[in-house]
Amino acid sequence: MRRDEQPPWIVSDELWRRVEPLLPVKQRRFRGPGRRRPLDRLALQGILFMLHTRIQWEFLPQQLGFSSEMTCWRRLAEWNEAQV
Repeated sequence: MRRDEQPPWIVSDELWRRVEPLLPVKQRRFRGPGRRRPLDRLALQGILFMLHTRIQWEFLPQQLGFSSEMTCWRRLAEWNEAQV
């Protein structure tokens, strides 16, 4: 990979503009909303990183700034169930 190239798991703004409308919108609960939902874009980047490197979910590195491995796994399952 050249220095000016981004890693393949980084979602560009152009790609995100295409993908975001396809993803289901999850509404926050009014009562006791709890923590904010991690960003879909970061979860997608974590999923792409995992697929590109072929690592197991539990080895998704937190220092790269993606959501946790369980968040990425759940988001992939949620999107799969929504047939995205």
